[in-house]
Amino acid sequence: MKPPKPSARADKASLRQYMRLFRQDILSAQPQRLYRAWMAEFRTPFFRSYLVNQPDLIATVLKERPQDFPKSGRISEGLRPLLGQSVFLTNGEVWKRQRRIIDPAFEGGRLKETFPAMLESAQASVDRLRERVGSEIEVEEVTSHTAADVIFRTLFSVPIDHEIAAQVFEKFRGYQREQPLLNLAAFVPLPAWMPRFHSHRTRKTAKEIRSLISCLTQERADQIAAGNAPDDLATKIMTTPDPDTGRCFDTEEMIDQVAIFFLAGHETSASALAWTLFLMAAFPEWQNRVAAEALAQERVTFSAMNRLRLSRDVFREALRLYPPVPMMVRETTCPERFRNRDLPNRSQIVVSPWHLHRHERMWDRPDEFDPGRWATDNGKTCQREAYIPFSAGPRVCTGAAFAMIEGPLILSMLLRTYRFELIEGKSPVPVAHLTVRSKDGIWLRLVER
Repeated sequence: MKPPKPSARADKASLRQYMRLFRQDILSAQPQRLYRAWMAEFRTPFFRSYLVNQPDLIATVLKERPQDFPKSGRISEGLRPLLGQSVFLTNGEVWKRQRRIIDPAFEGGRLKETFPAMLESAQASVDRLRERVGSEIEVEEVTSHTAADVIFRTLFSVPIDHEIAAQVFEKFRGYQREQPLLNLAAFVPLPAWMPRFHSHRTRKTAKEIRSLISCLTQERADQIAAGNAPDDLATKIMTTPDPDTGRCFDTEEMIDQVAIFFLAGHETSASALAWTLFLMAAFPEWQNRVAAEALAQERVTFSAMNRLRLSRDVFREALRLYPPVPMMVRETTCPERFRNRDLPNRSQIVVSPWHLHRHERMWDRPDEFDPGRWATDNGKTCQREAYIPFSAGPRVCTGAAFAMIEGPLILSMLLRTYRFELIEGKSPVPVAHLTVRSKDGIWLRLVER
C-alpha cells in the first residue's frame, strides 16, 4: 500500500474555486503538476507567487542569499497574536540577535543534558497507555500530550501535569485547530494600514496562553535572581547575553520565544510522531524490526541513541512523507530572474517540503514508504538536495537535532512495549492546520507486545 496523501486538484481552476479549496485545505488545493514541476507561477488579480522545487533555486533562497529572501510578513499575520516577535517571525537584525541568544541552548552538549527529561517523558507516555491496551486510541492526542510533556520538562523542568503546563496544553489544543498554516493575508496583499481581523476566540485564546507562559517565565526570572533556578533550557536562554550587545531577553521577549518553542517543539513533534506510528501500523514488518532494535538495547541512554538506526531511518522517512510544516514562504526584496522568468519585487516564493519530498523527478518511488532508501545512492543524493523537513541554511530549525533524538527515542520506547494496528475503515486523510494533521485524527488499536 501507499501511504495516504490528499488528492490534488485539476490543473485548471478559477480563482473562486481555488480560494474555496484553499479554505478547506491548502494541500489538496494545489495542482497535481507541482509534484513534477521545477517551478510554477500563480497569478491572480491580487498577487503573484512562485513555487520552486528546483534544488539550486531552493539553495539560493534558503542558503546562499537568505538575506535577500526574508520571511514573508504576510505569513506572520495569522500567528502574530500568539507568537508576537518570536524568532519564527522576525527578520534582519532582530532575528540575528535572537538566534545569537537561543542557539547556544541547543548545542550538542546541551542535548545530552536534556536527554534524561526526554526519557522521563517517553516513559510517562508508555505508563499512561497501559490502561488503554486493547482499545482504539486517537494517536495525535497521545503524541501531542507526550510532545508537550517533553517541552515542559526540558524547558521549565516541570511535567505536563504541572498546573500551568496543563492549562497551556489544553488551550493550545483548541488554538491549533482554529489556525490554518497560511491565511488569506498570505496571498492577498492587504495595505499596511488595514487592520488584520482575527476572530475574538483566537485573540482571547492567544492572550490566555501568553498570560500562562508569562507566569512560568516570571517565576523562572525570580529563581534566577535568587540563584536557585534549575539548569534547563529556560535558564540557559534567559541567562545568555547577546555576545554583540551584552543584553539578555527581557520578560516580554522571552514570552515570545517560549510561545514558539512550544509551537515548534510540541506541534511539529506531535505531528511527526503521530504519522510515524500510523506508518508503523501500516507496515508491520518495519514495526517489528524497530521493536526488535529497541529491545536489543539493555539500557536506554544518550549514547545508545546512535545504535537506534532503524528508528532514526523510520522517523526520517515519516518526516519525508509528512513534513510537519508543508510550506514555507519567502519574499523577494528586489527583482529576480528564476528559470528565465522575471520575478517582480515583493513576489512570494513558496518552498514546499510537501511537494519537494515527493518530487517525481528526484525521488525513486516518491509516494512509497521505504526507510531503506536512505542507504541508497538516490536516497543520499535526495537527502542533500531535496529533503528539508527543518528548513535549511541560517534559518534551519534550532531544534532540529533535538527533534531527531526525541522522535526516535519516543518511537523506540513505545514499540518495545506496544504494537499499533490499523483499524478497518479509519484511514487518515492529511490536511494542513498549523502542521500536517489528519482530518479526523489518526485512530489505531493498541496491543501489548
